[in-house]
Amino acid sequence: MAAASSPDPNPPVLLTAFERRFRHPPGLVLLFFTEMWERFSYYGMRGLLKLYMANYLFVTAREALQGCRQKTPPCALVAGDPNHVFLWHWLRGLLPSNPQEQASLLYGAYTALTYATPFIGGIIADRWLGQRRSVVVGALLMAAGHFAMALEGSFFLALSLIILGSGAFKPNIATQVGNLYAPGDPRRDGAFTVFYMGINLGAFLSNLVCGTLAALYGWHYGFGAAGVGMLLGLGVYLAARKLLAPDHLTRMRTERRNEPVRLSRDERRRVMALVALCALNVVFWAVYEQQGNTMQSWADERTHWPSVFGFDIPSTWFQSFNPLIIVLFAPLLDLFWAHQQRRGREPSSIAKMALGCTLLGLSFVVMIVGAEVVGNGKGSMLWLLSCTFLLTIGELYLSPIGVSLVTKVAPARIVSMMLGMWFLSSFAGNFLSGAIGILYTRWSGEAFFALLAALGVGTGLAIRAFNKPLRAAIEGAARSR
Repeated sequence: MAAASSPDPNPPVLLTAFERRFRHPPGLVLLFFTEMWERFSYYGMRGLLKLYMANYLFVTAREALQGCRQKTPPCALVAGDPNHVFLWHWLRGLLPSNPQEQASLLYGAYTALTYATPFIGGIIADRWLGQRRSVVVGALLMAAGHFAMALEGSFFLALSLIILGSGAFKPNIATQVGNLYAPGDPRRDGAFTVFYMGINLGAFLSNLVCGTLAALYGWHYGFGAAGVGMLLGLGVYLAARKLLAPDHLTRMRTERRNEPVRLSRDERRRVMALVALCALNVVFWAVYEQQGNTMQSWADERTHWPSVFGFDIPSTWFQSFNPLIIVLFAPLLDLFWAHQQRRGREPSSIAKMALGCTLLGLSFVVMIVGAEVVGNGKGSMLWLLSCTFLLTIGELYLSPIGVSLVTKVAPARIVSMMLGMWFLSSFAGNFLSGAIGILYTRWSGEAFFALLAALGVGTGLAIRAFNKPLRAAIEGAARSR
């Protein structure tokens, strides 16, 4: 993490003893834990979602406990009726008949929409609500959605509440990280790396808690734990909001300043550069999000999981490996980049993102070999874990770097909207991931994972091809600030 003081004599937040000692303002810690609990709730629910739909909600012979295969107590299958789920009778006619394919498409649509609504949420925050109020509204909506999952009939209502809440929460919590630092402050990238660790600490813990509760006591206990996590995040945020910088909207109103409506030529250049970069990221997210979709199906159906002291590890624990790698390796990568910077060899942000996409694609070469070795049976969990390790390093080269770049380059008065636009690339990618996931049930494992490898490597090469024009536009805009 870069150790440097703010170059601005009037920093966005008052200098504290905490900041003098730890190099970052205490508000970063608050946002770290707020985001940690929000991601705990999101990933705890996401890790269960596809299996819940395919093995419980949309079938009549249901697994009462996540991962239950036996037909004898306490793991007996139970009878159910999917038609009791509101809107299912109408939606079913639009989907394939295979429950796995139904679940894949709905999983992709849900995760996609959680990344589409932040664009609207960012506009609302920039123009009317401000970032702080938007975060509170979003947290309340998401908590209500998680608790609504306890009622099977309200399944689609629950998903809708979480989607809307994510739109209000997601762009505005990240914007507040950037607000802690003055323009040009070299600590900003390090701050987003710390923030990204909070995201993944929550994701790591979520499946250990929510997945285990679903395996021991039932699906709805896992979803309920996700709701509790969201309320804890809201409590942390409300307890210490004084440590945050004022919203940009609040500052403008306090100073009674009116900002120009139209973007300047330089600002339009920045926006177009970011739009182009986001468009190139769509395929990255389509391949990456197979983790919670087809990779989770492989973990559930094609992988031997060990027993520890008589406890059978549920397949949903697989979802905790990716965030664990991020928590362990993000600080090491930050140190590595700082070392490269001192020697004048640090890649540009665009080059890092191209490398991230390439690593993502190459990671699925492991699964191509694994599919050949495993065949139609079950195999070692090392195939999944090796692939996930490599794609996670790729993620670290792309995701936090991209968010930090948006907060640096986007015009201040539309930064939340631009972060929402960044998440739109995840929206399109997640939606595409659901469509690609259908091929998992129709193609051989080798062919499916070869497709993912080709998409990842191809996108990395495409970003690298656009490196010079994108770098010139983005870095030129950054200097002009």
